Amino acid sequence: METKILLALSKGRLLQEELDLLGQINIYPIEDPLRSRKLVFETNRKELSVIVLRGSDVATYVQYGIADLGMVGKDILLEHESDSYYEPLDLGIGKCRLMVAGLKNETESSGRLRIATKFTNTSRRYFAAKGQQVDIIKLYGAMELAPVMGLAHRIVDIVQTGATLTANGLIPLEEITRISTKLIVNESSYKTKFTAMKLFIDDLGSLA
Repeated sequence: METKILLALSKGRLLQEELDLLGQINIYPIEDPLRSRKLVFETNRKELSVIVLRGSDVATYVQYGIADLGMVGKDILLEHESDSYYEPLDLGIGKCRLMVAGLKNETESSGRLRIATKFTNTSRRYFAAKGQQVDIIKLYGAMELAPVMGLAHRIVDIVQTGATLTANGLIPLEEITRISTKLIVNESSYKTKFTAMKLFIDDLGSLA
């Protein structure tokens, strides 16, 4: 009986780069995920299917073994935290930085800093490691507005070029970590589907 494996891809800005990587090892979805409304796609390899999800959901699907493997940003893995999957490969795509940023002409705050971010767990760990007490405000978007509107003193967010920060009068202040896209592998799947999984991982690893 042929072993089937399911690969979860992150939708959005990463998807084209992920598909390009697969193309480099001669794997192609039968239908174009960038054009189709479908979420599950067969590929030219009968043993491999792909599913397209939000990045945060990629980690969850792999954690619970619904997907055997996933491509997802390290920023999401830092927030998600699970011992149910491995991270065997850095795929070298989606590179950016997780930064603390604030207003260019910020006035000194005598009170406790308020930090706006969607990366709440990572931010708490970072400031705790510095011995700095902060209040974390969870936002889901338009992070740069928080200091401008007085909601928070600083933000923690992904920075690629810094253009959005500059446009809103903010500057990067501290780098928390460098981010790139990782291949994650469900621990149980790796044991039960070892041959098919290792072949795929080795193929991707050969691109490094």
